[in-house]
Amino acid sequence: MIENLLSEINSKDYFNYDETFSLYKKCSELIIENENDAQKLIVNILDEKNKFDTRLNPILTDLIESVGFYPYLEKEHLTLDSTDALIRHMYHYSNNLNKYLHEDQKHLLSLLNSEKNVIVSAPTSFGKSLLIEEIVASKKFKNIVIIQPTLALLDETRRKLKKYDENYKLIVRTSQDSSIDKGNIYLFTAERVNEYKKFLDIDFIILDEFYKLSSKRDDERADSLNNALYYILKTFNCKFYLLGPNIDGISKGFAEKYNAIFYKTQSSLVDVKSVDIYSQHKEKFDQPKKYKEYKEKVLFDLLLKNKDHQSIIYCSSPSRVRYLSKRFYEYLREKYVIEHTEKLDIIEWIQENISSEWSLINLLKSKIGIHDGALQKHITTTIIDYFNKGYINYLFCTTTIIEGVNTSAKNIIYFDSTKGTQAKIDYFDYSNIKGRAGRLMVHYTGIIFNFKPIPPNEQIVIDIPFYEQNPISDEILINLEEHEIIDKTSDQYKSIKQLPKYEKDVIRNNGVQVFGQKSIIEQLRTDIHTKYNLIAWSKYPTKEQLTYVISLAWNNLLKPTETVRPMTLKGLVTVTQIYGYNQNIWNLVNNTFTYLKSLKNYKELPDNEIMDDAIRQSFQTLKHWFEYKVPKWLSVIDSLQNFVCVEKGLRPGSYSYFSNLIENDFLRENLTILAEYGIPSSAIRKLEKLIPAGVPQDDVINIIRKEKLFDHSIFIDYEKNKLKDT
Repeated sequence: MIENLLSEINSKDYFNYDETFSLYKKCSELIIENENDAQKLIVNILDEKNKFDTRLNPILTDLIESVGFYPYLEKEHLTLDSTDALIRHMYHYSNNLNKYLHEDQKHLLSLLNSEKNVIVSAPTSFGKSLLIEEIVASKKFKNIVIIQPTLALLDETRRKLKKYDENYKLIVRTSQDSSIDKGNIYLFTAERVNEYKKFLDIDFIILDEFYKLSSKRDDERADSLNNALYYILKTFNCKFYLLGPNIDGISKGFAEKYNAIFYKTQSSLVDVKSVDIYSQHKEKFDQPKKYKEYKEKVLFDLLLKNKDHQSIIYCSSPSRVRYLSKRFYEYLREKYVIEHTEKLDIIEWIQENISSEWSLINLLKSKIGIHDGALQKHITTTIIDYFNKGYINYLFCTTTIIEGVNTSAKNIIYFDSTKGTQAKIDYFDYSNIKGRAGRLMVHYTGIIFNFKPIPPNEQIVIDIPFYEQNPISDEILINLEEHEIIDKTSDQYKSIKQLPKYEKDVIRNNGVQVFGQKSIIEQLRTDIHTKYNLIAWSKYPTKEQLTYVISLAWNNLLKPTETVRPMTLKGLVTVTQIYGYNQNIWNLVNNTFTYLKSLKNYKELPDNEIMDDAIRQSFQTLKHWFEYKVPKWLSVIDSLQNFVCVEKGLRPGSYSYFSNLIENDFLRENLTILAEYGIPSSAIRKLEKLIPAGVPQDDVINIIRKEKLFDHSIFIDYEKNKLKDT
């Protein structure tokens, strides 16, 4: 029935009084029979509201109220007239946010205000994250931890919550101290929770995208997330709110143990329609190598046809993002249909700081954006801002789009069916990609265009390894108290129990490969007298010292399932040395360009294409290796060499100086916090001339605002706008 009604709404140009009444009557019946279908019908009616007889708006108003979609009453300026409806309406008003909540949001908020902990599964367009702000705005909890999977998502949350800085100190770096004068909001990834040693009494923890706890979804960061959540719950016994999309259940018994309720809802204020492109072209799409250009043309024709609505194109990897975006630009140029956007401030910054040859300049000028894990944070944030403001129409991106970043896209193109080169998109991933079509309070409906078959539907039950322990990694198991171990007879547990106490403490604190660390300790013990100078260094390492340490890490700390391509051990040592001694990413770009140009498969390519690849590879190295992995490895081996040196009565080295420099892009220590605020390093280096080194990092933002340093002539427009946004 519902599909027939939706088809009728889509196909007809106008509904007269009787036809409007008839449809509204059917909708009223659906509310009793199947409320989710009724919600879908109401959303589609609102999407085509101009087709219906306005004399019956009072009935439409009652229908919207009946399914609890109160935000849409405000959006459409519809007025309730009965006293009981008006009372219900005001009941759903948030005084903290000055907004109306929909019925399911209000119910979820009542659960959060109860004695229960809450684990929620709801569609992307439900508005789960709005309740994070409601919790903060209520000032009910003094110290709150918010864990999100990406720095981009944390930055989006920081920008939403900065208006509450009178009541809360926002802590975004592990070097910051907690405030004792007001509350604290710790905005951290799981890794930073595990590193932070200065938590005050935590009252509440929020874990966004909690499905990443699962050991069965092949996420290399699941161990860190389990250890972070386990540590906070064990240490502070605080309330929690776990939120995620499209989840059918969690580890049996977890909710009961932690006094929690698992709340699953299908309630969605945006209806996403599916369009099957794959079946129309199955014969050719099933031969991707032979008909590669054909499939691309189908995509580009579709994008051009839908140019009045913004589209996100899902691609499997950063290299696919770059390739397809450039091919689309060439397609538009050949068709003479390039729409030039207004001048974007980042273009001047790219020309000054990266290369005037970078293809991103032409893409942005043509309303095409890219978004992937290989770009610097301030660039991805800027591109999303441009997209949401309508300066960009097309966004080519990777799985970064699955992980919660909000956009104004009407359309999603499901073009590739893998994550990287091998991991298949499953139904859970597909549902998350689909959920990005249509934005709450911007669109009533969205569309996903499927260029690949939809993965088979399967029930998604999220295992929580620190609780269920089947399976459980060594890195989680080593953190559990003995009375919490379910199987004390397992070889895995016996192996960990046999570790000497002091070794075990060091290994546990590092939070990475347990027996990889054990192997490093044994290797250090073997080498400590013959290779002491390679082990116990401080400040800057020589090439030999760097090679020794990174080789130890590469051979022992990588997970079996971890992807390192195209990086090699030799390559990592080389780029770390280049970056470490030149202290500039652009030297790395130029070195990579020279190296690529010497390769046989690059001989025929023009310089601008080689430069594009050099920029992509260098940024990927910066993001994946230098911003976290290499500093983490240095920190781990630093602690292990310290342990072995003390054990042998020798003076240990200290890698922290070099490690911190690499992790912080060689910025002055008190200004590194600005990188968390999405400020480009070029602007931060200029600030070194304006802000003394002795100023505490927590005062830096206030000085920029108070003294209006963003207006200084030393900055170009892009840098000024970024600084103003702090």
